[in-house]
Amino acid sequence: MAEEFEFELVFALPEGEHDAFALSDAVFEAGFEGALVGTGHAGLLGVELEAVGDDAENTILDAARALIKALPAGTLLREVRPDLVSLAEVAEKLEVKRQALQQRKMPLPVAGGLYRIDEMIEVVMEASKPKEGQRRPRFKLHSASKWFRAGPAARRVNALLTMRELNPATIERVHRPESEEPVFVSSLRAAG
Repeated sequence: MAEEFEFELVFALPEGEHDAFALSDAVFEAGFEGALVGTGHAGLLGVELEAVGDDAENTILDAARALIKALPAGTLLREVRPDLVSLAEVAEKLEVKRQALQQRKMPLPVAGGLYRIDEMIEVVMEASKPKEGQRRPRFKLHSASKWFRAGPAARRVNALLTMRELNPATIERVHRPESEEPVFVSSLRAAG
């Protein structure tokens, strides 16, 4: 069953100057007319979009493949969001103040005050259940649902990128013989 997913793809652009308007045009020509395109950091391109698909991971990968073909040669997929999120981001999606989340039992942050999206989803879902004698939280789950549905898949895609099991230039899985370790693992073994 097709669902909508909201996510952001962050691409590393090849060396050199890139015209922001040309990059935006490339995104729109790839079929993502409703995307928000960010060029605020030199060398990076952020594309925030909504896409429809049967599952989040394939929807993300299909969008990344379509975009990478339209972007300048040498562009690499760097990251998919939401993965690690701030309280402010989650609060914005739920249309509440950050303090409404701080009143809940939060998971431990993993890096610089950021939280794993799947752990935040658990907290929000638990907090949204009515409790006897307490006022129900006013989270707008509907406004965050597309973003939350994409979160766990974004984490998986980022893990594949980190483990070098996903080629960031083609967005295709890397097939290694079982005896071959990822480069960084063999480097660690040699250093140890």
